[in-house]
Formats: sequence, C-alpha cells, structure tokens
Amino acid sequence: MDLRQLKIIYEDNHLIAVNKPVGWLVQGDQTGDTPLLDYVKQYIKVKYKKEGDVFLGLVHRIDRPVSGVVVFARTSKALTRMTKMFKERSVKKLYWAVTLDRPNELEGKLVHWLTKNFEKNVARAYPNERTAPNSAKKSELSYELLATFSSNCLLEVKPTTGRPHQIRVQLAKMGSPIRGDRKYGYKGKPHPDNAIYLHARALSFIHPVKKEPIKIWAKVPKDQIWNEFKDIHSYF
Repeated sequence: MDLRQLKIIYEDNHLIAVNKPVGWLVQGDQTGDTPLLDYVKQYIKVKYKKEGDVFLGLVHRIDRPVSGVVVFARTSKALTRMTKMFKERSVKKLYWAVTLDRPNELEGKLVHWLTKNFEKNVARAYPNERTAPNSAKKSELSYELLATFSSNCLLEVKPTTGRPHQIRVQLAKMGSPIRGDRKYGYKGKPHPDNAIYLHARALSFIHPVKKEPIKIWAKVPKDQIWNEFKDIHSYF
C-alpha cells in the first residue's frame, strides 16, 4: 500500500490519529491481512527516518467494516494514560450511523445487557439484567436523529460504555439496524467491501501529556449515501 493513502488527522510526539477506511483491520487477526497498526508504524519509520522497530501502542479498536477515528500512542507514557482514560470512560466518543428504519423516538437512551460469542463474532443484547446470562455486561448509549433523506436516517450516537459491537447490536435491538450490517438485521444487499454505515466521527479527551482538551474529527467516507447528508455539518 502507498503510505500516502493513510489519512493522518492528528499527530504530535505522543499520539497519532488516523481516519480508518472501511475494510481495514486495526489490529492483526487470523486473516493475516496487514493491519492499520503496521501501516502507521511504517509511516512513522519513513517520515522520521527511524532505524529499528517503531513503538506504537494500541489504545482502542473499531470494527473492520466501520470507518473513522483511531488513535495510537507513540510513547509508553501516552499508552498507559490513554488506556486508563478509555477504561475510566473519560474519553468521549461520537459516532454517526445510517439506518433505513427510523426510530420511534427522535432521541433517547438505550440500556441493554450484552454478551459476545467470540467464536461466531456476534453479540446479543438482552433488555434487562434479569433475562441476561451472568456473563452479560451493561451497555449504554444515547442517540439522536439528525436528518432523514429519501429512505435513509442519520443518527448521532454517543456510547457511554465500549462493548464489542455495542452500537450495532443496540440499534438493531431498537429496530433500526445499521445500513449494510447484515449480521445485525439489515436485509438489503451487501455494500462494497462489506461496508456498514457506522462512522467514528470524533473522540474528545484531555491530552495524556500536554493536559489540554483535544477533539479529533474524522470526515465520513466519500460515497453516495454519506453525501446525502453533506449539508448538515460544517465539517463533512
């Protein structure tokens, strides 16, 4: 891959953030495909003419069919502090999702108990703790309908917790599966690269070293469906 294809959206001595395209792995898995982590290491190695191995810490992940902000740590100090912030939920996450089914309420909060079958790579949402297995974890998010165009609805989603497939399974449980997400109830044809229309729009946090507030935005992919909503936000 040409490293110029990497969309670097923030960079300093401690952190680097990338707008991940649909279909790219963040971290290596059994497929053997080169992950974003390795591409960013190579970018740093080339740009700064570093010899030997490049340190790059994995702070968080987003799913392969999801696009948007991914932050890596360039120092061990930043990695330790960012990992702690994610664990303590002091990093604020904002997503956009496109659905075909409009939610009954224009905005609201969703609370479910989630389990994950790692062999099948699928999550399941239960409506309350009483009906859920002991292994289930409480999962919360808030959503707001931003716009509708033709048959598509654009939702802004703010997850409080960070469970695997959380947004995907909770929106599906609400009756609004994400466009393209056939794993969680979307009935239409698959999109190119098996894309689902879920995009990590922004991360907000206090810089782990500089102690300054920071917000990193990622533009949505350029395609016909996302372009339907290009007039609703100044940073598109």
